[in-house]
Amino acid sequence: MSRLNEYIANKRNLFIPFITAGDPTPEATVDLAVALQEAGADLLELGIPYSDPLADGPVIQEASKRALAQGMTLKKALELVPEMRAKGLTIPVVVFTYVNPLLQFGEGNFVEKASEYEVDGILVPDLPFEESALLQKRCEQHGLALISLVAPTSKSRIEKIASQAQGFLYCVSSLGVTGVRDELDPRVYEFLQTVKTYSHVPVAVGFGISKREQVEALADHADGIVVGSAIVRLIGELEQELRDEKTRKEGLEKIKRFVLSLISS
Repeated sequence: MSRLNEYIANKRNLFIPFITAGDPTPEATVDLAVALQEAGADLLELGIPYSDPLADGPVIQEASKRALAQGMTLKKALELVPEMRAKGLTIPVVVFTYVNPLLQFGEGNFVEKASEYEVDGILVPDLPFEESALLQKRCEQHGLALISLVAPTSKSRIEKIASQAQGFLYCVSSLGVTGVRDELDPRVYEFLQTVKTYSHVPVAVGFGISKREQVEALADHADGIVVGSAIVRLIGELEQELRDEKTRKEGLEKIKRFVLSLISS
């Protein structure tokens, strides 16, 4: 069993924020991770900046541009995780990356380094489920969870993906790329119920969740909520504050207040 499976088994109301490694600076990324934990994050999703992010909308694309301009790479992103741990991060970290950077780095090398640097899970949105067996085996050998994405599709495919899920199942709330959305697709509730019928791991939902009302509406239908673009957009707005060590604390507090406005009871 992976470390992540052990950590979140039978847990509910998981809050999973997403940030981009290196946005707006590597040092700020480390401090953001700790601040999000302090605000109530149960897991951290750490995105690897990539020039052709197929699953990401414009907000996260801009974050990738900012991070790439800082010279961020897959290797450097992994090296941030021990720095986060040294500053007090104890929650699991799931690395979100794409197939091309993974292949360039070397799949086996990546899994070894991820385990060495205390990463808990890996999510590769453009890796088809049917082609994930080798990576899943490598992850299992190193105590990592390979997180599966599941979209509204046939029940037979949902059942197949759910049967081999590790850590948690990441449910896509709507078709398309990530991004802030004003309204949830009304079909998401039936979709989540279907996934929960087949899943033996916690079910988390993401893509477009940005408001407290949306979080509350989904609370009884999923075990966890992923919030990405709304946080990344705020990081972009606070870029200058977060870059400057003198003003970073103030910027971090603003992000923590936003998170608390979403999830605090």
